[in-house]
Order: sequence, then C-alpha cells, then structure tokens
Amino acid sequence: MKKFLLILCGACCLGSSALIATEDTPAARLAAAGITLPAVPAAIANYVSAVRSGNLIFLAGQIAKNDEGKFITGKVGVDLTLEEAAAAARICAVQLIAVLQAEIGDLAKVKRIVRVGGFVNCPADYTAQSKVINGASDLLVEIFGDAGRHARAAVGVASLPAGAPVEIEMIVEITD
Repeated sequence: MKKFLLILCGACCLGSSALIATEDTPAARLAAAGITLPAVPAAIANYVSAVRSGNLIFLAGQIAKNDEGKFITGKVGVDLTLEEAAAAARICAVQLIAVLQAEIGDLAKVKRIVRVGGFVNCPADYTAQSKVINGASDLLVEIFGDAGRHARAAVGVASLPAGAPVEIEMIVEITD
C-alpha cells in the first residue's frame, strides 16, 4: 500500500504541486524503526522453521540471540529483569519476521498475525509473563499495524531450549 504526500511548492516550483510516493509497508516500518532482519536462524533440532498450510504460515518457536549470535540465557525474575526479558521477546519477534520474509518473500503479503504463543522461563511464582511477551506483541503491531494485532498465549515454564528466557511462536495469515 502506498501513501502519497502532497507537497506544495512556492517559488521553486512556480506554484505547482508534486506528488511524492512514500512507502507504508512492513519493510518501510522496519527500516524506520532501525531494524535490519537477521539471517534466518538454523533450526536447533529436527524441525523446519516454517510450514505453509493454505494461506496460513506456522512459524516454529524462536529463542533470542544477542549481537554476537549467541543465545540469550537465564531465568526471568532470577537472572533477567522483566525489561531484559521483554527485550529478548522483541528479538524473537524480529527473528520470526525474518523467517516469515524468507518464507513468503514480501512482508506486504501479511494479511494478519493470527496468533502468538509465548513461553517464559521463570520461577513458579512469577506472574508477569504477559508483560514479557508484550515485547514481541508491541513490535508486531508497530510493524504490521492493525494486521499485527493477534490472539496470544503467555505461559510460564520451568525451562526452555538452550536455557533461553523466552521462546515465541507465531501463526500468520497471508494473501496470495
């Protein structure tokens, strides 16, 4: 979808107007947010990162990697703060968007983020799982607008692969 910006010029254009196209796409929103999608992470077990069934894309869970490409580790509420865990959830969402783009080619094909499943590695008495997963949900709405609003689960678990603090999975409806 393109939006047009009407620019009215004075003396420089002799009173004429010009239309300049500006992009209003997920890719443009990623760029505006300063986000560069990473290379698609390799699966760490016997599964694939994305499966398409009709117009639905089922994305396998992602655990966050830091700038050096190493997994972020720790238990939320013990080793990581809520804010650090939400930042890890945001990284998971960026990685999911990278997988999605690799699978469908153009993020403008996203009709709707249907569902997000979030798993938080935390103690049994921890109750802020939903605030942690907001790190992913907020980014999805920022990048996809209303199409990024989704159903969601935020679940506390005793441990996650590689000692990750959070794992996020996603289901996306696309147009074709």
